[in-house]
Amino acid sequence: MIVFRDPSEVPADFGRTVAAIGKFDGVHAGHRAVFRKAVQDAAALGAKTVAVTFDRNPLSVLRPDRCPDALVTVQRKIELLSECGLDAVLVLTFDEQLAARPAEDFVQTILVDALHVAAVLVGRDFRFGRGGSGTPALLRELGAKDDFTVDEVEDVLLAGTDRRASSSWARELLAAGDVALAATVLGRPVSVRGEVVKGLQRGRELGFPTANLPRMLDDMVPADGVYAGRLVDHTTGLAHPAAVSVGTNPTFNDVPERQVEAHAIDRPGLDLYGHDVTVEFTHRLRGMTAFDSIDALIAGIASDVAQARILLGVPTADPTGAHPE
Repeated sequence: MIVFRDPSEVPADFGRTVAAIGKFDGVHAGHRAVFRKAVQDAAALGAKTVAVTFDRNPLSVLRPDRCPDALVTVQRKIELLSECGLDAVLVLTFDEQLAARPAEDFVQTILVDALHVAAVLVGRDFRFGRGGSGTPALLRELGAKDDFTVDEVEDVLLAGTDRRASSSWARELLAAGDVALAATVLGRPVSVRGEVVKGLQRGRELGFPTANLPRMLDDMVPADGVYAGRLVDHTTGLAHPAAVSVGTNPTFNDVPERQVEAHAIDRPGLDLYGHDVTVEFTHRLRGMTAFDSIDALIAGIASDVAQARILLGVPTADPTGAHPE
């Protein structure tokens, strides 16, 4: 997938496109439905697919007091978009200048002149241009003049619920630690990615070594607590079942900021320092607890690992120390 950071970077001979426009925060199940339709439409038209998005939430410029935290960083959003079968993404810098651009100018310079759109896909509540004057209705009016169609994509309602997939719902679920339902809303596991760094090594001292990830590795860290999941090592290509802790270690009360620590089950000698890893959260086990003693803490961690083992379908460890396969 090609990444354009400015309309001027789109080659003049790029060809006609089907463009999906939106914030696409989290690239959730609803967004993925839009991209599937874009790919289908582009195939029928012989066009290329482009996601048009922004380097920040427009509310951070327009109404910073109402701007929610982003689910993912811009770079992670680009990575997720690359998994959707798109040909390109155009990441626009949303600043005061773009916010002040008239809606008609946005359509002419970006959609028509740069992207040569044959079709545009937007949500029903999509607004653009100065003062939010641009609407799907205006897009259709301009499309009739500039030879492109406009499709308002229906909301994606999740099976068994009456709610549409949305970034705000995903945030609610992450704040509650409901990683299972959040994964359904997102259309993929809740995960964070980063480089493993050396921590206090207290887990190793307690018999449960952990891979420690830096605080600002992504913005999808769920609520404090203990989870079952997977530790995916991109450096080696291996994945390990894991018990994962999120929080500030209240038993010792010496970790000033929230951190993610993942214990690879039945891999006590695993050396991951400096490795690029993803930690996936599949099940919530419990909230964060301050234990009364070291022995109680060790017993609690052992119970967490045993529960994670069951949920993840990991065979019981061989008493000889051999790793189950």
